[in-house]
Amino acid sequence: MRTATVNRNTSETKIAVTVNLDGTGAYRVATGIGFLDHMLEQLSRHSLIDLDVAVEGDLHIDQHHTTEDSALAIGEAISQALADRRGITRYGTAYAPMDEALTRCALDISGRPFLVWKLEFTQEKLGEWDTELVEHWFHSFAQTAGLTLHVDNLYGRNNHHLVESAFKALARALRQAVEIDPRKADAVPSTKGTLGG
Repeated sequence: MRTATVNRNTSETKIAVTVNLDGTGAYRVATGIGFLDHMLEQLSRHSLIDLDVAVEGDLHIDQHHTTEDSALAIGEAISQALADRRGITRYGTAYAPMDEALTRCALDISGRPFLVWKLEFTQEKLGEWDTELVEHWFHSFAQTAGLTLHVDNLYGRNNHHLVESAFKALARALRQAVEIDPRKADAVPSTKGTLGG
């Protein structure tokens, strides 16, 4: 089983994350930010990556540190669970419709973090979560997971639907990319023989 546990403790947040890449989409999530919890539950359910996330953050200040550090810890756990990336499909692409909204995600588990983000909001908050932090979550996640990540909203109006379709598209693309390719289960999917730079 490809699993990892990451504990990240700073003066701003205390975080424990466990992932199982070969799971069933089981989750237990508590970040202190309701809408972020809902999105991480979608990430787990639709990627089939089991996800256990517990966060104690300085929410009395704002949501920035909890959002950023949770993404960093989840990305790091996924990277650790992937180990040397041997046998993975590496690339994933998914479209996720949600009512009037449609978002596309394409990613490469390249070891070269990069985010292209094409998604705009018309309101400042969803629940209590600041919408400006959604992009920051994806950026932080891409950094430690080692992803080249493109997220592109094609159309939509409802801000809740826009965010949820983005997380679901990420989940489905990630599910493809971390799968073991039965035709090359013994090889790192790179002509360089390694992924990560």
